Amino acid sequence: MSLLILFLSVITGAAIVFVLKPTKLVTQLLLSFSGAYLLAITVTHLLPEVFEHSENSKIGIFIILGLLIQLIMDYFSKGAEHGHIHTHNKKELPAILFISLCLHAFMEGIPINDHEHQELLWAIVVHKIPITIVLGSFLLHSKISILKSVLILFIFAVMSPIGSYFGTNIPFLLIYKTEITAIIIGIFLHISTTIIFESSENHKFNIAKFIAILVGFGLAIIV
Repeated sequence: MSLLILFLSVITGAAIVFVLKPTKLVTQLLLSFSGAYLLAITVTHLLPEVFEHSENSKIGIFIILGLLIQLIMDYFSKGAEHGHIHTHNKKELPAILFISLCLHAFMEGIPINDHEHQELLWAIVVHKIPITIVLGSFLLHSKISILKSVLILFIFAVMSPIGSYFGTNIPFLLIYKTEITAIIIGIFLHISTTIIFESSENHKFNIAKFIAILVGFGLAIIV
């Protein structure tokens, strides 16, 4: 079921783009909400869990490693993981950007299965929908063919389910699942805080985005 939910989160984001064609403001509000929700789930559920179940006294190092990995991926993706696709070429989606997005999606799927980390599952779903909207909006307004756009979105959609499948069936990933989850926490901390800090353009207070952030925090705490 988790695999299907992860796949459908991208399909949902793509459908929103091609059917509803959301404005930039709506997309930014969804990003702000998702960033807050992701941060709250990370702090209230994932962090306590990895420290409680870890026999590795240096688990914090893996969290820092996750932050560094995301910093490196940001260099190649130009911030696509937190809602920015910067490219001057409207005819092609840069391969390195797409690879970085897919690697990120694959990694965040590793700790997820049908029996645990359900909070993480829904945090990823909430995060993936607006990211897909950003990616889909770029594809919609680019000169990339419909067929190629669908293929790009399909590949992106299957990366997290593949990560989840590998994380459940590959012994190495099972043995070091806590450490891998800690790395994912570091990645999420970077992405979520970047989204929140970037939500106010020119450091101006925006009441709509502030409310979206509060709703994200509140919903994550309630669930």
